[in-house]
Amino acid sequence: MGKALIIAEKPSVASDIAKALGGFTKHADFFESDNYIVSSAVGHLLEICPPEGSEVKRGKWSFANLPFIPPRFDLRPIEKNEARLKVLAKLIKRKDVDRLINACDAGREGELIFRYIAQYTTSRHPIQRLWLQSMTPAAIRDGFSNLRTGQDMQPLADAAVCRSEADWLVGINGTRAMTAFNSKSGGFYLTTVGRVQTPTLTVVVEREEKIKRFVARDYWELHATFAVEKGEYVGRWFDESFTREKDKDKARDGETSDLRAERIWDRAKAESIRLKCLGQPGIVTEESKPSSQISPALFDLTTLQREANSKFGFSAKNTLGIAQALYERHKALTYPRTDSRALPEDYIGTVRQTLEAFAATAYAPQASKILSEGWVRPNKRVFNNAKVSDHFAIIPTPQTPKALSEPEQKIYDLVTRRFLSVFFPAAEFLVTTRITRVSNEPFKSEGKVMVNPGWLAIYGKEAQQDGDAPTLAPVQPGEQADTRSIDMQAQQTKPPARFSEATLLSAMENAGKTVEDEELREAMAEKGLGTPATRAAIIEGLILEEYLLRQGRELIPTPKAFSLITLLRGLKVQELCSAELTGEWEHQLRQIQRGQLKREEFMEKIAEMTRYIVFKAKKYESDTIPGDFATLTAPCPKCGGVVKENYKKFACTSSPCDFSLWKVVSGRAFEATEADELISKRVVGPLQGFRSKMGRPFAGMIRLNPEHKPEFDFGQDQAGADGSVQEVDFSGKESLGACPKCAGRVFEHGMNYICEKAVGPAKTCDFRTALIILQQPIDAAQMRKLLAEGKTDLLTAFISKKNNRPFKAFLKITPEKKVGFEFPPREARAGKKTAAKSREPVPKIDFTGMTPIGKCLACGGSVFETPEAFLCEKTQADVKPCKLKIGKTILQQPVDQTQAVKLLTDGRTDLLDKFVSGKTGKAFKAFLVIEGKSKVGFEFPDREE
Repeated sequence: MGKALIIAEKPSVASDIAKALGGFTKHADFFESDNYIVSSAVGHLLEICPPEGSEVKRGKWSFANLPFIPPRFDLRPIEKNEARLKVLAKLIKRKDVDRLINACDAGREGELIFRYIAQYTTSRHPIQRLWLQSMTPAAIRDGFSNLRTGQDMQPLADAAVCRSEADWLVGINGTRAMTAFNSKSGGFYLTTVGRVQTPTLTVVVEREEKIKRFVARDYWELHATFAVEKGEYVGRWFDESFTREKDKDKARDGETSDLRAERIWDRAKAESIRLKCLGQPGIVTEESKPSSQISPALFDLTTLQREANSKFGFSAKNTLGIAQALYERHKALTYPRTDSRALPEDYIGTVRQTLEAFAATAYAPQASKILSEGWVRPNKRVFNNAKVSDHFAIIPTPQTPKALSEPEQKIYDLVTRRFLSVFFPAAEFLVTTRITRVSNEPFKSEGKVMVNPGWLAIYGKEAQQDGDAPTLAPVQPGEQADTRSIDMQAQQTKPPARFSEATLLSAMENAGKTVEDEELREAMAEKGLGTPATRAAIIEGLILEEYLLRQGRELIPTPKAFSLITLLRGLKVQELCSAELTGEWEHQLRQIQRGQLKREEFMEKIAEMTRYIVFKAKKYESDTIPGDFATLTAPCPKCGGVVKENYKKFACTSSPCDFSLWKVVSGRAFEATEADELISKRVVGPLQGFRSKMGRPFAGMIRLNPEHKPEFDFGQDQAGADGSVQEVDFSGKESLGACPKCAGRVFEHGMNYICEKAVGPAKTCDFRTALIILQQPIDAAQMRKLLAEGKTDLLTAFISKKNNRPFKAFLKITPEKKVGFEFPPREARAGKKTAAKSREPVPKIDFTGMTPIGKCLACGGSVFETPEAFLCEKTQADVKPCKLKIGKTILQQPVDQTQAVKLLTDGRTDLLDKFVSGKTGKAFKAFLVIEGKSKVGFEFPDREE
């Protein structure tokens, strides 16, 4: 009998398998024992492509060659990973190899990576599948005793190939068709679309449109203070006849209605009730009921990403990366790319083993309580085979981790506390509802007292306080309440919130619906956009393609996004706009995975969808695209004709007039009202939202020049025909106060507030400050306050240039008589203590028994691979340690062992293409090089002409 070749997805997993099975000798690119050879890919090694000669080389971006649906797909190596593919091909063709074991990640993409390798190498060896939920040595050994057959995995392989080919067909044809359309009038305007990414973008654009259309409504609430013998309490007026049924038609698409029982929409009515009840006695009735709250279900990947985004601000991509490291490197979590929130019914013993492993950790008290009380028992909410798909919920493993980074510790703690909480009993409360009726008008007061914290004990004092509502002052039977005061509070309705990654993940999971109900969410999860494993990459792709901006925790669609969705709506390509329809495609992929749908049926639907997209794009020109476009009130500045909006421009409709304004300038789209103002007044602004070529936001005014072309005006001094600086006439303008430098008058002028002596040819002062500072508008009232008192009110909408996050600050006049920031004191977090820095020395790494990957160029020592980096052994020296360290991830670019060896031997890696600039957030290509023997730096390729 020959040997089995085990192919893992990553080198680290191959190493773990060799250690778990034992008896292996390490070679350069593989491990070998008497029965096995273990090697690995480095993610995807191959990509699909049309057969040679089937695709035109020139004119592929024109409609003449669309749609392009190849008769079949071939495979081609991904250039940067070609060396690894050659290693595996050589091992597959060894004479002593007689079977293959797929040990890639247990999911659709892992199956695709392996199947493409087997297909490309024309392997005829029988296939077995190692299906791992956990990376502990025991789990690996158990997986080898329960290998699945290749035939068992064929439906999963079919679904994986369908996903790959469907994304290629829709992405290539859709992108080329939309790019061809947008490039008709000249230039080349790359417009990418995708089977999942574009419906996801539609969800975000639709929310932003609702925000733009939103008109605030005034309403009033009445809050009364009542006094009884034992103290005071507060009650709020409410409409006893109110029901949600009244507003069913308005509360669609998972959004809440503006109507509430406590809202009064007529000020006169609110004032009438207040006057009617003020000073009148109240008749008190109350009812107390016990209430309970069970813990949330275990995490799947999407709910973990949502929680981490809400709690820590982590992006979905970062959370997935951290969870993957906890699974793969630390062996501390089970497989994270899962859509299940339950455990298998035979997992009770493993759960007990995991709880026992917490004996020496901070989780010991809760774990021992669960074990001693016997709370781990059959429970369909936790252990349910019907709710387990290919993988089960994310939980900790019996292997407790050490030396976690701060983000890793946060995610591990999140998962572990959720895991512990599902076994604890429900939290119990006593909820009191009190109605105080004054002149037949009802006021409601609610009190909530925790009786038994149950699972909330896992989260400590802070969670218990959150569970409590104010305790109501007790009343005696038949006691009347004195109405001490009634406060009429004016409020306004608020627009829908912008999507954060947490809420967008939820919307993707539910095919565009933001569904809060857990059971309904589970029922819809089968038809979500993408899978838990791909949603983070979809969001990152939309940001990389400049369809979305990440501002703090908000995701904001760009004008490019609005332009694409306007185009697709005009073309009536619902297949690329509808989240629900694309969710149906994802559901069908899952049906293929379960053997319930044929691969051929699905691909025929995708081909038909592709033909339809191209057909619709060929029918229109940019000025004939249907849409809800405006007609401007201002006449054309050239000929006096009517100016109308179309897909790309505001253009005069009179022939042969050629006046037009592009709708998008420097990454910002003009609203119709702004275009109207620009044409009628020849100036508009200041406007925010423009972006420089480096992606930085800026504000500006736009003027029409004498040729009727728009130009930026940043408030610079106006020059005369001879180039001399012109005087500025402030006659008729109101001064905002005295200049802090020279006591001259300060006026609003262009983009600035400026001293009258800081303009014109005879300047004697230089005081000026912008109308908009870091995207925070500074209105005239705040400027007056700054000049009069030296400080504004607290302003809350500044956006940091450094991290793009909002912050609060006062503006103040500095001792140098300039405008600067003053920050409010930080609010101390409840129950949060500053942890003292550990004084313990960092433990040394022991390289004994490890195989070096090369020699250090700085000191000649051996370089080894560690979980975090490639390190010279002499970095651990106490005296004059070596500084050579090659990170395994540099600016989001993975650096594998092959590239590290190349760097050590040649002084330079291959050209790597997944670096992401920390400054601009844009992707770039570079070689890694050794600078000065121990420092890793960049070398950039020649620019493409």
